[in-house]
Amino acid sequence: MKLAMLARNPTLYSHRRLKEAAEERGHTLDIINTLRCYMNIASRRPEVYYNGEKLPLYDAVIPRIGASVTFYGLAVLRQFEMMGVYPLNESVGIGRSRDKLRSMQLLARDGIGLPVTTFAHDPKQTEEVIRLAGGAPVVVKLLEGTQGIGVVLADTERSAKSVIEAFRGADVNIMVQEFIKEAGGTDIRALVVGGKVVAAMKRTGAEGEFRSNLHRGGSAMSIKISPEERATAIRAAKSMGLNVCGVDMLRSNHGPVAMEVNSSPGLEGVENATGIDIAGKIIEFIEKNAKPNSTRTKGKG
Repeated sequence: MKLAMLARNPTLYSHRRLKEAAEERGHTLDIINTLRCYMNIASRRPEVYYNGEKLPLYDAVIPRIGASVTFYGLAVLRQFEMMGVYPLNESVGIGRSRDKLRSMQLLARDGIGLPVTTFAHDPKQTEEVIRLAGGAPVVVKLLEGTQGIGVVLADTERSAKSVIEAFRGADVNIMVQEFIKEAGGTDIRALVVGGKVVAAMKRTGAEGEFRSNLHRGGSAMSIKISPEERATAIRAAKSMGLNVCGVDMLRSNHGPVAMEVNSSPGLEGVENATGIDIAGKIIEFIEKNAKPNSTRTKGKG
């Protein structure tokens, strides 16, 4: 098979591993810088150009689109979809997962356990928003943040009000969530590939840090998750419409709660923690499922 990966940094661990896994199985994989693509949007003749040449027709495309280039990355991916190329994750699913508020609304619609989440535009509603989230402490999140950036724990009503009003005064969209104290600075990331949890790890935040992201000095270890946690991860992936994703969950007193669905999960932490060949499982999924013109949304949405 001839595969393409939309990614800006070919040296990242995840991108190198996917290329190695593809080539080990006899495929070719071209890493294409998303921002260097340009498109000819012509009637019935969609084309993508790269470095002055028209790209060939690939069997499948693996989108590894950075959060900072989501808008343009999704436009390029939609163009591939309209050319009939099979996408590992469809543009619509990635778009849903990148919009934190929309993803929470979709998860709530499908009855998936969530922390109490509130959202308001008017700073005058600050006290009511804090009250709806269960009162301080609360977690205040930027809707556009990734890897723990733009996530603040406000311990008291006063600090929560100050943080929310500061963000809103800067015209930044935020949501406010209840703080799951019993999680103790740990979370679970479950890797879902093709509707199955193929690996899971527990991440623990650095000393004094409530965020457990590995990018922020957290540590990870392999973990056996419960049937309820497994079902939550699979349902969350289905809600977003993603074939491959990382589902972040907390263990609360009322069962697992989903925090985020990541459409481009890093492979280094989970492969090192579990010893499982995630990249190989992703390529195997593409082998079994890649068919031309099989995008469910046909580049719409």
